[in-house]
Amino acid sequence: MDNIKILWVDDEVDMLKAHIIFLEEKGYNLTTVNNGGDAIDLIRKHFYDVVFLDEQMPGMSGIQTLEEIKTIKPAIPVVMITKSEEENIMEDALGSRIADYLIKPVNPNQIISSLKKILETKKLVSEKATQSYQQEFAKIGMELNQPLDDKQWIDIYRKLVHWELELEHSNDSGIKSILELQKEEANQVFCKFFEAHYETWLNERQDDTPILSHTLLKEKLFPLLNDDVPTYLVVIDNLRYDQWKTLQPIIEESYNVTQDELYYGIIPSATQYARNSLFSGLLPNEIKKKYPQYWVDEHIEETKNKYEEQLLGELLKRFGKGDIKYSYNKILNINAGRRLAESLPNLQNNKLNVIVYNFIDTLSHARTDMEVIKELAEDETAYRSLTKSWFRHSPLIEILEELAEENIRVVITTDHGSVKTQNPVKVLGDRETNTNLRYKFGKNLQYNPKEVYEVRDPERLFLPRMNISTTYLFTRNADYLVYPNNYNQYVKMYKDTFQHGGISMEEILIPYIVMEPR
Repeated sequence: MDNIKILWVDDEVDMLKAHIIFLEEKGYNLTTVNNGGDAIDLIRKHFYDVVFLDEQMPGMSGIQTLEEIKTIKPAIPVVMITKSEEENIMEDALGSRIADYLIKPVNPNQIISSLKKILETKKLVSEKATQSYQQEFAKIGMELNQPLDDKQWIDIYRKLVHWELELEHSNDSGIKSILELQKEEANQVFCKFFEAHYETWLNERQDDTPILSHTLLKEKLFPLLNDDVPTYLVVIDNLRYDQWKTLQPIIEESYNVTQDELYYGIIPSATQYARNSLFSGLLPNEIKKKYPQYWVDEHIEETKNKYEEQLLGELLKRFGKGDIKYSYNKILNINAGRRLAESLPNLQNNKLNVIVYNFIDTLSHARTDMEVIKELAEDETAYRSLTKSWFRHSPLIEILEELAEENIRVVITTDHGSVKTQNPVKVLGDRETNTNLRYKFGKNLQYNPKEVYEVRDPERLFLPRMNISTTYLFTRNADYLVYPNNYNQYVKMYKDTFQHGGISMEEILIPYIVMEPR
């Protein structure tokens, strides 16, 4: 029992000394606080197997504390301690918001009984997930040793994300490490597959070529515009597939998901390239040649995605949909989100409304720059949890709920994902070299060709050539590019941060979701 950690929250915690001594003698590890605020702070920073929570506390009540706990760590079992069997407590128990409830005054046998029920259930669920993945591990391993096509790679990634979420709350660190290693192996093989096929996909498009950034709207969205149902396209920048699966249960309270698909992003898997391609239906070099007024090179100190609305308009015209009434809305902060929520009635007559929501991209960059965010999103699980917490309190969920009430179809997608960086790779470039950690381009780059995906002829990948000797470098899996100068400083600064621009399943395999109101 010495590994079982309990947090007990009660404003009269001094009155619980007998219970605390009893539990500690049984081998449980107890932490006590006398208010909800301190409890929330501890739950953000530490893991607890069970929380005992007093319903009636001054200041932040037990119910308010419960709401915060479920936002931060939805799976943590909470035992509510109350003075009477009130109806709302029963409802919360039936709705699984609380794992159990006890009536004051509680006695030691009630506490032990509740703990055993909760912990045995958790153990059984954890053991079942572990056993199931152990069986699946060998199957996935065998698949990785076979030639896979683009659809099979999507299936592999779905499976790995599924098990990542299933084992998220498991106490079996060994099985988690095995999954992490298998995911790393899969990413290494995926990078080889992507590099072997990507140029062909771009230059020799066939019927079986996967949908890419520049073909997504034409192939998937435009057919939806042929009926009389208005459609909202919500592009949540940097939304990974595992983050979508974390948000899905919340969204399904208002919507039925009718399509849950993945498409292949282009490289660089970065906003300037991928999102401009998404909205224009063109590859980066094609945009620069066809619409030079809408393309901004990286070395220019100017917003690189300021012409998305114009590119979308040109795309609609090229495919005979120029008469469609549409709007484009970019949300960069919470106030802009609130203004959009208030103005939704003004958009009702549009056939297509596009919303670009930038929070998750901002979060990934903030995690690099801010120590507080680093602590809150210290790993993949915490990163997903933080995304979920943001979503529950964002104007975006209000917008989606209102659209559901108006019986409006919603499509959710993104332009690229991100990967947690682990392995530094040295590169040397001149002052004109771009600053991204997952890809570089320039004319005088020095690097080990074995450590990167090297592109000496950028036009073969429809990438802008800045001069005759421009070379592009792309990192693979969890690698990131670091200059030899101040090497140790930058290695420490950017290790375990979420970056994008390179090649990995997390960056390249992108969710495309169609939802109909319930």
